Formats: sequence, structure tokens, C-alpha cells
Amino acid sequence: MTNKFIQAVPNFSEGRRKEVIEAIVDQVRNVEGVKLVGYFPDADFNRTVVELIGKPEPLKEALLNMAGKSIELIDMEVQRGNHPRIGAQDTIPIFPLKNITLDECRELAEEIGKEVYDRFKVPIYFSGENARATERKALDYIRKGQYEGLREVAHTPERAPDIGPAALHPSAGAVVVSAGQTPLVAFNVILGTDNLQVAKSIAKIVRGPSGGFTTVRAVGLKFEERNQVVVSMNMFDYVNTPLYRTFELVKLEALRYGVQVVGTELVGVVPLEAIVNSLEYFLKLEKFDRNQILENNLMGL
Repeated sequence: MTNKFIQAVPNFSEGRRKEVIEAIVDQVRNVEGVKLVGYFPDADFNRTVVELIGKPEPLKEALLNMAGKSIELIDMEVQRGNHPRIGAQDTIPIFPLKNITLDECRELAEEIGKEVYDRFKVPIYFSGENARATERKALDYIRKGQYEGLREVAHTPERAPDIGPAALHPSAGAVVVSAGQTPLVAFNVILGTDNLQVAKSIAKIVRGPSGGFTTVRAVGLKFEERNQVVVSMNMFDYVNTPLYRTFELVKLEALRYGVQVVGTELVGVVPLEAIVNSLEYFLKLEKFDRNQILENNLMGL
């Protein structure tokens, strides 16, 4: 029987309290059929990104246990951070990795959303391929106003959850569950300024809904510890909108303000192709064959 594998990149709204982060991540450690690839707390964002791969059923159970622990330990009434969020277990996105279709992932996302609500009574918003309306495909639409703003309008038909009552959970907010075709790449471009308005202006130019790349969502955020700002991007199609293209646009727009790009960050793991297509661009490689990558020749041995 051919094994099926899914990638999951759950995000929860805690990046500062080490004991809480470890307790939540413990829910996916040492689970048979699931591999914890890594986890990436960010104190400024007050958020942790977790990278998992696994077989559908054990991965589903691990994600549900993680959501339960996040809901137990994170109180959105006191949580603050620089990253947009609406809930303790803020997002649960999954992607087909090997021997599994997008339709199967979409069905699994539906199951996860229903189970989160049934077990923990935290309302669910479906995004990506599971969105109930076109505008809900985008996280920024669902997150408009963040937890505090959504709490005030969740009773209205256009902002109500897809599963659960038309209100947020009083301490855990809501969870966004989605399936997508290609793995999301989280890419930060760091600017040599502390002017948050510069980062926000550039993010507006880059992101799809305001006229930028249709498969990119971007926000301007501040790195308090570094006294710098960042254009933080979620890239949903790194093949047709590669990293170098967004990087070059951010760099170009920053020059308008006399600001330099001082660095970049990749949050979590990325597919090799996301790196290779930028390598081709910056090195101006001609007739580059993927078999020229040494490790690719190990396949089939």
C-alpha cells in the first residue's frame, strides 16, 4: 500500500513564554506517523510557526491535540503581538506532499475543522481551498480587525464563523483551517529603518488584494528587538511568483524612501525549488538542469 503524506504548518499565538510553547509543541512530538520538522517562535510577533509532515490520520490527531493545548494555555484577551491573529490556535493549513490529492486534503481540512469545534467549542473559519466564499480564500479578509475587531462583528452574516455560533470563543477566539495546493512560503524582507509606515506602504503594494501579486499576502511589522521593520509575506505560489520577484519589488519600493534592504528571513522549511529558481535568476544561470543538483541524483538509488 502506498503511503500518503501531508505537510501542515500550524501557527499558534504564543512566541514568548517558553514553557507554553514547549507544552503545545509536545503534542506533536514523538507521534508515530508524524515528523516534527521544526518550530519557530518569534517574540516580536508573539507567534510560533510549526512545520509537520505526516500520514493523514495520525497528523490529523496530532493537529487536534496541538489545537486543544493552545486553546487551553493561550488567552486572547491578554495576548498581544505584532502579527495579525484571531485565535490561540490561529491557523491550521495543510498541503498535499506525496501520493495524495488536493481534494483529499480539502476533505481532511473539513474533518479537522469540525473536530476542533466538536471537541473544544472554538468556532472555525475555512480559508484557501475550503473557503465558503471567494473573499474568505484570503486570510487578511478573515483577520480584518484582528481578534479584537472580529470579536465585535462576528455576529454579522458577512463575518460570522463557518462552524459554530456567530461569536468568538471568549478566550481562544477562532481557528482558520485550510487546504492549499502548494506549500506556503513565509518570507520576510528586513528594512534598514524603524519607520513602520514605510513597511506598511510597501506591503500594500506587494500584496494581491491591493494591486500586487495575486498569490502574495503581506503586512508591515516591527522587530522591536532590532529596532527595524519588516515586510512579512506569505507566498502561496512560489513557482509562478518566485522569491526573487517579491524581493526585487520590495527593494525597489524601499529606495523611494531612501531605505535599504538589510536582510531576509525564511520562516520554517521551504521546498528546494523555491530556492533554486531564485538562484537561477541572481546567478543568471543558462540551461540549468535540476539534475545538476548533486542530491537530486540520489533518487532511485
